[in-house]
Amino acid sequence: MHVGMATIFQNPGRAQSDFEVYQRELRLADLAEPLGFESIWGVEHHFTDYTMCPDVLQFLTYMAGRTRQVQLGSMVVVLPWHDPMRVAEEVSMLDNMSGGRVILGLGRGAGKVEFDGFRLSMEESRPRFVESAEMLLPALETGYCEYDGRFLRQPRAAIRPAPFKTFRGRTYAATVSPESAPIIARLGAGLLIIPQKPWHEVSRELDDYRAVYRAVNGTEAPPPVAAGWTFCDTDPDRAREEARRWIGGYFRTVLDHYHFEADHLAKTKGYEYYGKMADKIQTYGTDTVIDFFVNLQVWGTPEQCYERILDVRRRIGNEHYVGVFSYAGMPWDEAERNVRLFAREVMPALQRLGPAPDSLRHAAASDQRAVDVGLLGS
Repeated sequence: MHVGMATIFQNPGRAQSDFEVYQRELRLADLAEPLGFESIWGVEHHFTDYTMCPDVLQFLTYMAGRTRQVQLGSMVVVLPWHDPMRVAEEVSMLDNMSGGRVILGLGRGAGKVEFDGFRLSMEESRPRFVESAEMLLPALETGYCEYDGRFLRQPRAAIRPAPFKTFRGRTYAATVSPESAPIIARLGAGLLIIPQKPWHEVSRELDDYRAVYRAVNGTEAPPPVAAGWTFCDTDPDRAREEARRWIGGYFRTVLDHYHFEADHLAKTKGYEYYGKMADKIQTYGTDTVIDFFVNLQVWGTPEQCYERILDVRRRIGNEHYVGVFSYAGMPWDEAERNVRLFAREVMPALQRLGPAPDSLRHAAASDQRAVDVGLLGS
């Protein structure tokens, strides 16, 4: 299994200066390659302390210059917030500079504060995402952008530096809404999955995605990439307590950033599924919703973390796992201890695993134990 780590630059409550957060998180990112992680990932968000990385490709370019072999993943570039012509140039430039190390992750966004800040309509996000992806992905194969759509009209223009190898097999898109998975399949992209809703829903959506992918592309879909908030400790009781503190604290920042308790998403075209969160919070309470999210993530002793990642693999057939090790204002020494213990005790066993069996790749598992809280994430 391929194992990566993500750096997300959170500063909840402005407990530190943004500069201090950046210095700390960059120190953590510098550990990725020496500790044996195979990829480093960044996430794109704007305007709040939820995640302070407004340009994930710029962050990855910085990391490209500080590393030699580690792959560079975007989790994700939010296409409706960008000119896809510029994205094509920037991705190709990074891939040329890094020797072909880019893993391209794409998404459409769900934060009202971000769409408002960019003066964009959330109701247009899905068609804008589709048009941008339809222009971007072929462009990275052919070396030029050209498109005539409702939102995008791009005369033929060359990408320089030109892409020098295919992005097929290393392009993924994040999905939360059930309607998104078939769209991603038709685009020929893989799925990036963060455990955040009942496994039987993930199973159903994976089945739909794989069927559409097979019909459109004439081949089986690639294994998804799985990401998760990770807390590893040698003491099982401490692991449980601190996971609830820090992973639960992270999910509180999700609720704050997306305002899931309000009803605006239920009234926004294309985000009706997200709107169910307000109902879940009202029905179950915030603490139950947070506990549900925490229990989907990877935490515990090294042995427990390994088993939790294997459980995810049994359900979705992923061959990549990307851990997030610093979040919710976690102190630097705790984050460093967390990532070093995982790298020393968990990662080698994961990297010795062979490819996921076909039974995992092409058939999703069901989960009758999950309570249908229906979490929704970034």
